[in-house]
Amino acid sequence: MSTFRKGSALVILIAIVSLVAAMSAFGGSSSSDVTTLSVTLGKPSELKITISKKTIGKGATTFKVTNKGALSHDFKIAGKRTVMLKTGKTATLRAVLKKGKYAFLCTVPGHAAAGMKGVLTVK
Repeated sequence: MSTFRKGSALVILIAIVSLVAAMSAFGGSSSSDVTTLSVTLGKPSELKITISKKTIGKGATTFKVTNKGALSHDFKIAGKRTVMLKTGKTATLRAVLKKGKYAFLCTVPGHAAAGMKGVLTVK
């Protein structure tokens, strides 16, 4: 009887491993599905935002935001915003993005109007 139980346990284990492998291959999520973008505030000039890519795939996105300007700035996209960042400070912002275009900007009064804005395209 113990041989039967060992055989059954092996069959169940193989089934579980196969299911996990299938989920990974056909849309199961993993940490490698996250897109990471670098965002630089205040460079190449004080009232500019530089983003590492202007077009990305849909899904989980991490924005690593660094203020390299002399003034305090923040970063807003998809209804989410970083804290106000002083010179040299960094923050991380996470969002799940669907297909579409997403405006990003600095919310300090006058900064977006002066050029601290742009559009990220998600395909």
